[in-house]
Amino acid sequence: MNDWLEKNIYLHFPAFKSRNFRLFFSGQTLSLSGTFMTQVTISWLIYELTNSAWLLGLTGFVQFLPTLILTPFSGVFCDRWSRRNLLMVVQVLGFIVSFTLTTLTFLGLIDFKILMVVAILGGLLKGLDMPVRYAIVIETVDQRDHLGNAIALYSAILSSSLLIGPAIGGALLATVGAKYCFLYDSLSYVVALLTLAAMRLPPTPKLDTHQTNNTWQKLQEGFNYVYSALPIRIILLLLACHGLIGISHMALLPIFAADILKGNGGTMGLLSAASAVGSVVACVYLSLRRQVLGLERLMALCPVAIGVGLIAFGLSRMVWLSLLILAVVGGGGILIVSCGNTIVQTLVEDDKRGRVMSLYSLAVIGTLPLGNLVAGTLAQYIGAPNTVIVCGIVCLLEAVWFSRQLPILTSWIKLKTNLPQAAAQ
Repeated sequence: MNDWLEKNIYLHFPAFKSRNFRLFFSGQTLSLSGTFMTQVTISWLIYELTNSAWLLGLTGFVQFLPTLILTPFSGVFCDRWSRRNLLMVVQVLGFIVSFTLTTLTFLGLIDFKILMVVAILGGLLKGLDMPVRYAIVIETVDQRDHLGNAIALYSAILSSSLLIGPAIGGALLATVGAKYCFLYDSLSYVVALLTLAAMRLPPTPKLDTHQTNNTWQKLQEGFNYVYSALPIRIILLLLACHGLIGISHMALLPIFAADILKGNGGTMGLLSAASAVGSVVACVYLSLRRQVLGLERLMALCPVAIGVGLIAFGLSRMVWLSLLILAVVGGGGILIVSCGNTIVQTLVEDDKRGRVMSLYSLAVIGTLPLGNLVAGTLAQYIGAPNTVIVCGIVCLLEAVWFSRQLPILTSWIKLKTNLPQAAAQ
């Protein structure tokens, strides 16, 4: 069995050699699939209850607004304390929220206001745990040269969760109803807590008291570090633009499922899962790479694929074609996020990792509230298809800007990885 694993799994995915990473991967895949299932279910229920594109966008706004506020502080916390303990605390709180929602749904007490409150609480928890999830990955692998593979596989966790959650959620919505989607989410938290408790991680180094007294000072140090590194700023700016424009179509999927494509809850699940199919394929490709150099060029191609895909999705009126297009868009989206993650995580200083990854998380999801609100507002006035087409055009403009920054990024990666300036991929 061990020989088979060495030849077929560990050779291509060396991060799985680490027991801690195997536990983290399995537990978080299940937990995140439940989280994304709940997000899709809440969006569907809100549109079903209100039939309002603007309220759908508003829900996305209030869901991610707390994330925008709390994420930088979470980075400070995970540079100070045990990241596993922080993640376990957030998972316990998530279970409480999810179990309460499940109970209210089974009792038939769910309405728009309750769903909005749950969306806000979910945003609060996401703001606390996203930087911790990114930063803890380095602690789960036994060898530092497996870090790049672990980061790519963590992106696969997100992608596979986006695939599993909405796919199962769509099936449950179409058969037994939303309450069982929420029940799945509640149970997934239990499994995640058990796997985190089973991990054996080295103790978190204690910082000196004078280093930890001033939270605002630590925040400022993180901002200054990122601001002084032009390549990191370029990457974070691209990710922020992607969060603002490249993902905003996800908030409008209930409209496409119900009104444009004339489907139901199952169609909604398929549309959400289609993006994740492309994401999984992209993550498998990325996990097989061993070099950081070249990822910046891959990042430059992704906004092109996303832009063309969004324009085509806005024009499509066939379910099968829309699914294919969303798979391409999802693959491009996860490659932007994963390539940026790999470059930053590989080269950032360890003592600033938590704060830098909090700003990374902020760039990825912090712009989502505004993006969702803008998308919902535009859809109310010019329609969801036209809104998505406009987003696609903006993504193409992003690609032009980022391509001009490639020489800076390439030189920085070669310098940090001690490669000759004339080295080729």
